[in-house]
Amino acid sequence: MKRIVVKIGSNALTRHDGKLDVTRMSALVDQIAWLRQHGCEVILVSSGAVACGRRELKVEHSLDSVEQRQLFSALGQVKLVGLYYDLFREYHIHVGQVLTMKENFRPGEPYDNQRACMTVMLENGVLPIVNENDTVCVTELMFTDNDELSGLMAQMMGADTLVLLSNIDGIFTGHPDAADSRLIRNVKPGDDLSAYIQQEKSAFGRGGMSSKYATASSVSQAGIRVIIANGTRDNILVDLMERPDDVPHTEFMPNR
Repeated sequence: MKRIVVKIGSNALTRHDGKLDVTRMSALVDQIAWLRQHGCEVILVSSGAVACGRRELKVEHSLDSVEQRQLFSALGQVKLVGLYYDLFREYHIHVGQVLTMKENFRPGEPYDNQRACMTVMLENGVLPIVNENDTVCVTELMFTDNDELSGLMAQMMGADTLVLLSNIDGIFTGHPDAADSRLIRNVKPGDDLSAYIQQEKSAFGRGGMSSKYATASSVSQAGIRVIIANGTRDNILVDLMERPDDVPHTEFMPNR
């Protein structure tokens, strides 16, 4: 059985107006269910909580950035996981929520406890849905973004593959919209793509291609295959499994 960590970024889960795209979320759930039916263990790292919460409550007074993050993530996490619960229930898949912090990935008792929790969930057929605990993770406690979190989770759980889904097909030699820019399909251990990395941040999240490149480089060096792909493409996860040569993506080959 293959173990796959799938990270779904905010840009893959939200519409242009910042609202949650429930139709796309449902389609991605369908594909994750398909992966499980075809012998894969899946750990889902999902962004989108803050975006969900921001649409739930209209605040009449000003909040600083930390207050906004805490308030909207607390509201949004309930809605996000509730939606996942309803969608996965159609496939009789049990889900469990894991809210974590960066310190839980340092050697010690919290690391061991978190890994044990993830292991017992997988052993009993429960799909872990992981996100940062935004209500208490601020400043130095924060992950860079969920790209970093998913990479640490893939290494902790000995995953075979990490899939990073955003709204871009992968890493390009220039701006993705430029006519002369080409998609880099394969990255071998030791390849340096830093000259091609765009520094723009995600529209609705904290990450960007720079973060994905850093995560992919680190995780592939640890012996895990990493795929950066476009989560807004129809059937992307199934196509990556069944006909990868026909699907635009960037793949980092693992260092063996």
